[in-house]
Amino acid sequence: QVQLVESGGGLVQAGGSLRLSCAASGRTASISAFAWYRQAPGKQREWVAIIRGGSTTNYVASVKGRFTISRDNAKNTVFLQMNSLKPEDTAVYLCNAVESFNDYWGQGTQVTVSS
Repeated sequence: QVQLVESGGGLVQAGGSLRLSCAASGRTASISAFAWYRQAPGKQREWVAIIRGGSTTNYVASVKGRFTISRDNAKNTVFLQMNSLKPEDTAVYLCNAVESFNDYWGQGTQVTVSS
């Protein structure tokens, strides 16, 4: 089992920055990838970014160049640095961990970007 706890969300003006954190506990040694997803009201959950093996990253086109996913293996924590935020980035951001054939999710953290 893996437990994930997100933090760092909040209210920010357009153009601002936030840094989300996702602290993992449990069977963290076998986690092969971390990802961030987001879900806005009335919309489907959207994949945002992924980090595999601690260094290979990929992003959805709408956040490339603005968001950076990183991982601190020593602290079992993954981060999402979000810069140049836009109102359309407003959503609940959820952390996801892939371990063997299992998928784990955190409870989410709200990010609200005002125009």
